[in-house]
Amino acid sequence: MGDRIFTWPNVLSAARLAGVPVFLWLVLGPRTATTDIIAAGLLGFAGFSDWLDGKLARAFNQESRLGQLLDPLADRLYIAATIIALAVRGIIPWWLFGLIVARELCVTLALFGVLRRRTDYDALSVSFVGKAATLCLMYAFPLLFLGAHGGVASEVVRVFGWGFAIWGVALYWWAALLYLTQIRDLVKGAQPT
Repeated sequence: MGDRIFTWPNVLSAARLAGVPVFLWLVLGPRTATTDIIAAGLLGFAGFSDWLDGKLARAFNQESRLGQLLDPLADRLYIAATIIALAVRGIIPWWLFGLIVARELCVTLALFGVLRRRTDYDALSVSFVGKAATLCLMYAFPLLFLGAHGGVASEVVRVFGWGFAIWGVALYWWAALLYLTQIRDLVKGAQPT
């Protein structure tokens, strides 16, 4: 694992992070059909770049500690910004917002518990389930967003969006259980300080 900062995967993760406020402005600001399409495209780019930065990191041996932090941070911020924006716009119900936020709080609070006991642990291993959950949610949100407009095509898009959302949330919670298992094992292995 390298300590390099300027790698292609890190550049992609930083671009995703920079896109979060732009996305929020597009969704919550003008609220026109054009800005909605641009916002959905930005979400699509975020999903694609999430996949691409991992591929590049492995292919060119550009894995780094910074990348281990930036990549999941960008994912979490995009998911948080998206569910907030879609809930405020009334595109997703508040219960879906609550399920995703509750999962994030659960894992975050458990991580804080680990930090209190030890600071020398490596980043948690990202599971295939977690990657699949993020991918499903990255597909679900733009589809739900585009499906919020009128017309038959929007209805079809909305159905696919809800399919990805339901699978995504289920996998997201499954991944949380896997993280909680890792956290439990870290705590069990912690030495009293």
